[in-house]
Amino acid sequence: MRERAEMYNANALKIGLFGANCSSARTATLVPERWLASWPDCLKMARIADEGGIDFILPIGRWKGYGGASNFHGTTFETVTWACGLLAATQRITVFGTVHAPLFHPLIAAKEMVTADHIGQGRFGLNIVAGWNEGEFEMFGVEQRGHEDRYEFAQEWIDVIKRAWSEEDEFDFDGKFFKLEGVYCLPRPYAGTRPVIMNAGASKTGQAFAMRNCDAFFTSTHALRLAAAGTAQADVSVFDRIVQQVGRIKADARQFGREIEVYTQGQVICRPTQKEAEEYHRYANVENADWPALERMLALKDITPKNTPPDEYAAKRSLQALSGVGGFPFVGTADKIAQEFADIGRAGIRGIAVSFVNYLNEVPYFCAEVLPRLQRLGLRAN
Repeated sequence: MRERAEMYNANALKIGLFGANCSSARTATLVPERWLASWPDCLKMARIADEGGIDFILPIGRWKGYGGASNFHGTTFETVTWACGLLAATQRITVFGTVHAPLFHPLIAAKEMVTADHIGQGRFGLNIVAGWNEGEFEMFGVEQRGHEDRYEFAQEWIDVIKRAWSEEDEFDFDGKFFKLEGVYCLPRPYAGTRPVIMNAGASKTGQAFAMRNCDAFFTSTHALRLAAAGTAQADVSVFDRIVQQVGRIKADARQFGREIEVYTQGQVICRPTQKEAEEYHRYANVENADWPALERMLALKDITPKNTPPDEYAAKRSLQALSGVGGFPFVGTADKIAQEFADIGRAGIRGIAVSFVNYLNEVPYFCAEVLPRLQRLGLRAN
């Protein structure tokens, strides 16, 4: 796996772009400059990121929008074919596909991903999604399985794919969900390795799946920051809490005899002054929030005014907007954001996938100002 180009480069802290295959990305906003996710813009974004030193691009597996005036995530590109186009147009950046295991036969997925991997000469990565959005599954006529069965299915799915990528001869697979005969898959992934695999399971079962099968695990630091802010123990800092969380995840992986890297995600609003950054964050995320879309997202997680106390619902609704739909808002000057990233890196986080209100408008400034500061802080080699 060390031959896997950018995801195993010398940068101690990997930086990626998150959600750019979806309209509005990770900001449910009505501002006119919001991300529209057109193909020409996606292509420009990937080339800017490739040339600017960004390590990876991570899309969202989304099939249906959340409504609201912006129809948040109403326009989306399928991620593996999107990755193929971006890999063909770039030189060094890794591009992931985010794949719903229940919606793609594993042999078709294996072949699609090998194709992408050869186009990118080893720069394709796989983000596995077990599925949660009932409305999306109904579109396909696929019944959502119970929580435990989802991961049992996903385990067979990835087992088939890994064998298809590695077996020298034809093989049969006799599982609970897949009965396959004479399986054969050529070519194999690029240069005798395989794509980097990541997952973001939140439940105990989902995390165990990631520990068994993946190279990278996505976790959130937002809850830790809120907990640290509300703690009465002055010595329990955000840094300490992240160190503890990373340590637990790595220890869990070692129980399966594996080493795993830990990643997180957030929204970036970087401006020359702190005042400018904070004002734009409020303007885009709150003053022009697409509240019906945000409320729809909460409802899909069974958080509604009917089952949640008014104060608690208002707080969750506000947090959904401020955080960039569940990430952490990195808002400030290049110095501030670089320091926050450096702190996360020194706490053991291997990489951060970040979103912007508009990638074309904001990524060039981020690359020019934040990445050199991270290099001076010892977190980046280039």
